[in-house]
Amino acid sequence: MKRQARGGGTTAVGASSAKKAEDGTGGAGDHIRTSQLRRRLGRADLRAVPEARRALRELLRQCGRGGGSGTAELLTSELVTNALVHTDRDAVLTATVGPDGLRVEVRDFTSRRPRMRVPDADTGTSGRGLLLVQSLADAWGVCVHGVGKAVWFELGVDV
Repeated sequence: MKRQARGGGTTAVGASSAKKAEDGTGGAGDHIRTSQLRRRLGRADLRAVPEARRALRELLRQCGRGGGSGTAELLTSELVTNALVHTDRDAVLTATVGPDGLRVEVRDFTSRRPRMRVPDADTGTSGRGLLLVQSLADAWGVCVHGVGKAVWFELGVDV
């Protein structure tokens, strides 16, 4: 599986809802249908982790892709947990399902970039999040913004 990091645009903070959008940038009648979930995650509120998993599961179910949501939920949990544990700020989760698959971004408002760690098998479960993302996502990366960054991953159409 080929891995590549691609940049993304800035993430607007919006209401906590799932919405459908049609992008008519193609030819006449050629519409790309996307569904999107956007959630504000409260500072250090780890209750947001299972809530994000449930919301993503529902988004994928509504898009007819609920059968393979396990990997998407796991990776989303890792990014949300990292943002809430390793920063002292709010974060924003955005998940977009389109014809090419799923893209999940978790934006926080600190400039400190995440770093890959090699976990010690004897010290518990910390340090494995980005390794999971790297191993299971089709693509992932970090997008630096004027204030903060977004860590993202993509899964193909088999989500």
